[in-house]
Parts: sequence; structure tokens; C-alpha cells
Amino acid sequence: MTVTEQVLEFKKKYPWTIAWRLKKNASVIEKHLNPGEKVLYAFAGQRKLSRYDIFHTAVVAITNKRIIVGRKRVIFGYFFDTVTPDMFNDFNMKVGLIFGRVVIDTVKEKMMISCISKKGMPEIETALSENIMLLKRDYEGE
Repeated sequence: MTVTEQVLEFKKKYPWTIAWRLKKNASVIEKHLNPGEKVLYAFAGQRKLSRYDIFHTAVVAITNKRIIVGRKRVIFGYFFDTVTPDMFNDFNMKVGLIFGRVVIDTVKEKMMISCISKKGMPEIETALSENIMLLKRDYEGE
């Protein structure tokens, strides 16, 4: 299953998530997948600094090697962030009345993905917890 298919499935399951241009944003991730790297889970949300800013949709993919965040710009270019197991510290989730947000804590920064339907938060937590533990174990075992 491609990144686009996974994120469209996520949006279909959790329609309250504020996200658009999912195919374009997912294409950024698909462009940067390395040989042998496969996407285990993908979801969408808003990658921003302010909770009131709803114009920065991003697709987040957890692969068997890292976490990738892709955002396609409207006119030209794109933004691409990656978190390798050695840079990952922790993550936390904040869930409100309608929306939730995931904060991925890295060595350098905290990446916030917000405006996610609160019903999708348990699924995201499970995917992050299970896959990040495997990534860290595999990285430390090398």
C-alpha cells in the first residue's frame, strides 16, 4: 500500500481531521523513500507553530527506518523533515474536545502535528509506540 493510499484511508476513517492536498503531500514522502524502506503507517494533520493556523497540511509516515514529514508548497517546492532513531527522544499527545495533536520531541526541536480528529489519536499512539520501539531497538542493535 502506498503512502497516498494509507493517508487517504486515514482521512476516510477520521474525516474530522483538517487536511487537504493529501496526494501532493504524500508524493513528497514517496519521492524520498530509500531502497528497502517501507511505510508502516501514515497519517495527516497540520504541521505548524500556532494552533489556529490551518493552512500547513503535512503527511507523516512511519517507516521501518525513520519518521518522515512531507509538505508540498502551493506554488513550487516542498518541505521535508526526517527523524532518525538516534534523533528521536519521545512523543506526547494532547486531546481536546474535537481535535488532538501529536508532539514529536527530537534532539533539536519539537514537531507538532495538530488538527487531528480525536478519534484517530489512539490509533496514532499505537502506531508510534510500537514502531518507534522497534526502530530504536534495531538502531541500538547495529
